[in-house]
Amino acid sequence: MPELPEVETVRRDLEDALVGHRLGEVEVTGARTVRRLGDPGPLVERSRGRLVEGVGRRGKYLLVRLDGPDVVVVHLGMSGQLRLVAEGTPALPHTHVRWLLEGGGELRFVDPRTFGEVWVARPATPGGLPTELAHLGPDALEDLGDHRALGRILAARRRRIKPTLLDQRVIAGIGNIYADEILWTARIAPHRAAGALSAAELRRLQAAVRDTLLEAIAHRGSSIADEQYRDLAGAVGTYQLRHRVYGRESQPCARCGRPVRRTAEAGRSTFSCPRCQR
Repeated sequence: MPELPEVETVRRDLEDALVGHRLGEVEVTGARTVRRLGDPGPLVERSRGRLVEGVGRRGKYLLVRLDGPDVVVVHLGMSGQLRLVAEGTPALPHTHVRWLLEGGGELRFVDPRTFGEVWVARPATPGGLPTELAHLGPDALEDLGDHRALGRILAARRRRIKPTLLDQRVIAGIGNIYADEILWTARIAPHRAAGALSAAELRRLQAAVRDTLLEAIAHRGSSIADEQYRDLAGAVGTYQLRHRVYGRESQPCARCGRPVRRTAEAGRSTFSCPRCQR
């Protein structure tokens, strides 16, 4: 599933390509993609002919802000892609939404597994979040603050740190890949209690969240074996070539040389170093 670095890469691409441009005709062929709305009518009627004023993000959700009060919300799910192509380019299989762009080009939402969503929302305040996203915690890149703020978020939480990082209600944007990479960088074992970290461990964790996410964005995200994450132009990311533990079971730890171990946390495959991470 695309996580914060992949979604932020797409957000930056969209911002460069769409801001100041007007959406033209809209075609929706995937009923499941617009399941939150019940039918494609609201998305078509409220995005057609509208000017794109900005592209934001909260966690793993993209927010395409239109002139007026409406926002197009996109969640890529497990296999969703946004692709910008020349008008008339043959559609990829599983293309569920198409926006023509005035002046040429098409923005397409492609989603083979159909876990992604697209809908149009009206935030209560200008620039605010749609109510459907009110459950999200602070954004892992933009809103986390320093180690003291992170400590307040994690305080008194008895859950293990790995599933806590995965809980979008606690911190928005981190998924399975980056939770493992962050914990390895911070030298914290995934089974540790989230609320029992020391001040020194919180400093390392806060720095690891920031540094890991920024490094992944710089390498345009991770495209793992299925390569279903692609950017707006259809290119894969390269951060998977720099993973220290994720997907590296039995390979030597990049820090100490001990074989990376694969376990399960909250039903998710978890990769860690049994020597480095305590």
